[in-house]
Amino acid sequence: MAGIADKIMRRIRSRGRGRWVCTPRDFLDLGSRVAVDQALHRLVLAGTLRRVSRGLYDLPRMSAILKRPAPVDIDAVVQALARRDGVTVMPDNVVAANRLGLTTAVPAKARYVTDGASRRIEVDGRTIHLRHAPPGVMRWAGRPAAPVVQALQWLGADAAGSPDVFAALQRNLSDQVKRNLAANLRDLPGWAVPVARRLVGDTATA
Repeated sequence: MAGIADKIMRRIRSRGRGRWVCTPRDFLDLGSRVAVDQALHRLVLAGTLRRVSRGLYDLPRMSAILKRPAPVDIDAVVQALARRDGVTVMPDNVVAANRLGLTTAVPAKARYVTDGASRRIEVDGRTIHLRHAPPGVMRWAGRPAAPVVQALQWLGADAAGSPDVFAALQRNLSDQVKRNLAANLRDLPGWAVPVARRLVGDTATA
């Protein structure tokens, strides 16, 4: 019968090397917390797993150029924190604006918003900043239109209505995103509703 360490590794490998960051809580169905902690500790000592921060582990992929383990996936770290702590987390506004082509600015720090407490976490030599956001922001988490709403909030009322912004968003929004935005106009700030209505146009809300 396979031991806990073998079962842990089977689960991690099924997620793909370098794609999943795990916590002890992800394996409590396999044994007690003490047994899981001991198994993870042995796997780290053996060099099979990497401990990237307190209670956070990954199976790193190797960098073909540097011939050493690649840096941990910060988004995967954040997802692990959200699972472990029972909170919702999503990238902050400037990240959303960058991904939609509205700015070339790339945050120098890994910044996210959350419905949990504000805090900083050191991971593999980097600092993750989690900022508490109000319900009006966090209610969009997990919705297809979330990046659009975050980008509009980052732009503000004046810039969000400019022709250049409208053209950039029109190029990058799928019909699914437009439908989701149209179906949730009531959750937008008042100033953003006219902008969103122009974006969705005749897109059906069904």
